[in-house]
Order: sequence, then structure tokens, then C-alpha cells
Amino acid sequence: MPNEAFDAVIVGAGPNGLTAAVTLARAGRRVCVLEANQAIGGGARTATLTLPGFRHDICSAIHPMALLSPAFRALDLEALGVEWIWSPNAMAHPLDDRPAAVLARSIDETAASLGVDAAAYRRLLGPLAAESDALFDALLRPIRVPRRPALMARFGRTALRSAQGLAAARFSDAAAQALFAGCAAHSVMPLDRLGTASFGLVLLVAAHDVGWPLARGGSATITDALAALLVRLGGEIRTGQRVGSMRDLPDASAVLFDVTPRQLAAIAGDALPSRYVDRMRSFRYGPGVFKIDWALNGPVPWRDEACRRAATVHIGGTMAEIAHAEAEVAAGRHPDRPFVLFAQQSVFDPTRAPAGKHTGWAYCHVPSGSTLDMTAAIERQIERFAPGFSDLVLARSALTAAAHEAMNANMIGGDLGGGANDLWQTLLRPIPRWNPYTTPNPRLFLCSSSTPPGGGVHGMCGHWAAKTALARWPARRPRP
Repeated sequence: MPNEAFDAVIVGAGPNGLTAAVTLARAGRRVCVLEANQAIGGGARTATLTLPGFRHDICSAIHPMALLSPAFRALDLEALGVEWIWSPNAMAHPLDDRPAAVLARSIDETAASLGVDAAAYRRLLGPLAAESDALFDALLRPIRVPRRPALMARFGRTALRSAQGLAAARFSDAAAQALFAGCAAHSVMPLDRLGTASFGLVLLVAAHDVGWPLARGGSATITDALAALLVRLGGEIRTGQRVGSMRDLPDASAVLFDVTPRQLAAIAGDALPSRYVDRMRSFRYGPGVFKIDWALNGPVPWRDEACRRAATVHIGGTMAEIAHAEAEVAAGRHPDRPFVLFAQQSVFDPTRAPAGKHTGWAYCHVPSGSTLDMTAAIERQIERFAPGFSDLVLARSALTAAAHEAMNANMIGGDLGGGANDLWQTLLRPIPRWNPYTTPNPRLFLCSSSTPPGGGVHGMCGHWAAKTALARWPARRPRP
């Protein structure tokens, strides 16, 4: 690489890396982003995976955290060309032989679908939703003394519990329990683990605050907006630039890594103390995912009309079924009836498929590094609630957990979230450190989803890392 000089180099062009780069560029720094792949965006990409005219989101698809992100709000993604689409129901959770549980923007509308648990749902979610701005201000940053201690104490009393324990204590009927369990299963952890309730609460409050929107044209429009802004600010993006060591980097005062701890140790191990490198290598990763994209000859024939009105459908049946599936994955086994996260963007966004045709997007959790094809198991679960689905399939594209890592080195074992979401590591990722974005080397910073606030397309990991770098701006290293 030419011996150029930049104020900052960002390794990785996912949403966090691009947000870090934009934050630094807005502060007047000269920035260069290096991306190993030919396409930027990491998991926030869109491509033709099945047939011509069908646009599929590679990884991320539904984006409540993008709307909640202070970093994205400050950048005004809408002015940069991102158009959000909301389905009438944020999410639907079908059940056998009874109406689906429905997650709507309105707490009252959601409660109405939960029968005898309507009042209990309002009591649990109402106080948090009423103070959602303050809640997400605290959650989308590293742990500090809270500005609203009473609010965070109230949240913590429920969030630190297990999802199963909280749902069983608060709800008496299958609908509310299943609705909560499906949201909590985004933790990719067994639902009897402490802290898993936090994922259910956060996603439910997010739905009542900003909804669960999708981006018109695909998740890549978010990436494209960030990249266009960076270039407009004078930043550079270089694709096909795999960084294997510090020797592969141009001269820079600061380097921010949108990679997981394992890659940081491999790339920058010689520039960091051995004890710190050992701790990076011992960082824990979560289970993987098996993902399918479908080109469909028509809309999914859901048995329950509520599912037709939701961009996201959680397919897994009762809380007990979902908990069993997630426990199987944690034990290293592939569940026969996996919990499936399904999105049907084309029903609400006609740019995703040719006229009269549709797309389907789904994944289930599998053991880390799995090479097993879960297509049949996933489609059986869909057919359970949408008889005739398989007859609509024109083409499929599937990725095992191992294939995800081959596609994107950050997805260790197929882990999409940048690390295991157990309670300790969620609170103190990547390791206990007052400022988790710093390293012992004052020039090097970590800005990936392996830092707070964790996974999701929100850019906050990159934002906080860039703010840290600006506050601690190192003196320029003399050029050789």
C-alpha cells in the first residue's frame, strides 16, 4: 500500500465502521476506510441472490435500532436518501389453533391481541414505553452512572431476569408468553439464562416507540447513505483491501477496528500487550445462524390474516417450544423445530421483487460453525402456519453458519451479533474496561459490535469509538 498519511484509518466498512468514519470526518479528520470485501456494508447489504429482479437483504432486514440511534438521527439518514416503510403490524407470532399474538405500534392494540394478559402487558411495557427516550439514551452507550437512576433501576429489576422466568411470572396465557419469548430469543441464548429478558423488553419498547421498519430498496440503502456522506466529507473507501497485519495499513494517527476481538488480536497482536491479546482471544462468540432467501411466486399464504400485515413473523409456537429450540442450539444440537425469524419485505416494498412476485427472508439459530442444511426444518415450520408455502418457491439461496464466516470474517462461526450475549459479556463487552473502545495502545481503538451497545444496525459502537478517539487524539507517529 502506498505510504500515505491519514488522520485515521478504519478497518471494516460495516455500519459501525462507516459511522466511525463519518463522525471523524465531520470533526475535520482525513479518514480512509479499508474493506476486505468488494462490497461495503458488512451485514447491511442487499443483493440479487436468487433470480433476476429479486432483491434480498444479505443479513440485517428490519431496523428499529436505526431509528433509535442518536448517531443516525444526527446524520439525518432520511435526507441522505433512506426511506422507511412500516407494516401495519410490527410483528406477528402465529400459534396453533388460535389467533396470532400481534405486536403493534400501539400498546393498547398489542394488548388487545393478548386476551387475559392485556392488563399485565400494559403494566409491564407501559411505564418503560412512556420513558423510552431516556431509556434508549442509557442503553445505547457504555455503562456509566445513569442520568435517570430510578428509571434504570426499574428496567434492571425486570431486564436482568430470565425471559422464561419473567414471562411465566407476568403472563398466564400462551399468547403473551410466546410474544415475549420470541423477542427475547433475539439474544441467541437459552431463555432460562439471566439477562435474556432484557432483549424482549428492548425490542417490545422499540416497537412501541419507533416501530420495526424496513428500508425501501433494501438495507444497503443505509450503507450507501453513510458511504455517500463520508465521501462528501472528503473520506475515502477502499474495497478489496484485506488487512492481515499492521503492515497492511497506511500511516495514520489513529486506527479504529470494526472487527471482533479475535481479528484484532490477529491483526494488531504485535502492537498490544500479550495479556490484553490473550483476553481478546478468549472473547466468547455465540451460536451461528442458517439463513434462507426465497424468490416466491406470490405472497406467503399465512393461515392467520395478522401475519399478512406484518413485515416480521416469529415462527416457533409456544414459549416452551422456543425455549427448547434455543436450549438445543446452546447444547450443540440442531432443533427439529427451530425458532424461525421470517421477514416478508416485498409485501410492503414493491422494489424487492418483480410485479406479482415476492421475496422471503428467514434464519434460525444453529450451533457455532454448523454446516448442516436446515432448509427442510425451516420450511416445515413455515408450512405449519402457512400451508402451501413450498408450492410458491421459485428459487432458494441458503447459507450455513460456516458459510457466513467464509463470507464475512467478523461472523465467527456464523455469529451475527459480534459475540455471545450472556449477561456478563453483554454488560462488559469485550472485556471489563472503563472505556471499552480503547486498547492499551493509544493509537488503536475497537469500534465493532463486540463493544457496547452490541449488535444491530445503529452505528453507536462506531460513534462512541470515534468520540473516544477524538477525545484522546494521539500525536502523529513520525513517518519512517
